[in-house]
Amino acid sequence: MVKSLQNDCDLLIWITFAFMKGSLLHLINKELLNEWRQRYAINGILLQVLSSVFVVYLAVKGLNQNTWNGVFWVVMLFISINAIAKSFIGESKGKNLYYHMLVQPQQLLLAKFIYNAALNILLALLCIGAFILLMGNPIQSFGLYLLITLLGCTGFAATFTMLSAIASKAGNSNLLMPVLSLPIIIPLLLIIIKSTKRALDGLDSSLIYKDAGILLIFNVLIIALAYILFPSIWKE
Repeated sequence: MVKSLQNDCDLLIWITFAFMKGSLLHLINKELLNEWRQRYAINGILLQVLSSVFVVYLAVKGLNQNTWNGVFWVVMLFISINAIAKSFIGESKGKNLYYHMLVQPQQLLLAKFIYNAALNILLALLCIGAFILLMGNPIQSFGLYLLITLLGCTGFAATFTMLSAIASKAGNSNLLMPVLSLPIIIPLLLIIIKSTKRALDGLDSSLIYKDAGILLIFNVLIIALAYILFPSIWKE
């Protein structure tokens, strides 16, 4: 109990320091510090990544390219939800009030988005490595596949960060989060699967770059929408 209070006090001191510095980088460091103090959360996510891939390996052997790609992105979708949904949902009302007094809402949103995007990309790279290790490497254009994966993970991070902020203001936020995400995430997921399938098959790179442009526009729109709406959501 005493140790937990001490950790919370240290975190609040760090937040105050970040506000005094007025730097986005310090808010990102705050997210890292908060994650470090709750190592069980990131350890649980890593365990989910490895166990999900291993269960797929045991259940379905000899995957073809289409199945390999589809299963990979289904696994990544659920990993992303579990990793990012806690962005705002996991914050207490008292801590949110403290943030409200100290930091600009846009800075807090961008800090959480950047941290979530970096975490999601690292988890995707780990997942790709585990898939290749256990089920082989069917990817023909590996660089383009990584490009689409980076854009896709960024889109997941932007979408789930924004929806986490919305869901945190409602009751039953853990139930509301998946419901809100479906209309937005399914079109994004379809574009990602189609693009990465082309990279798997080694098709003309111009087609993949076109899909990458669509994903980039989608990400920019989601981030811009969240940047505009978040101050109003945060005041509620």
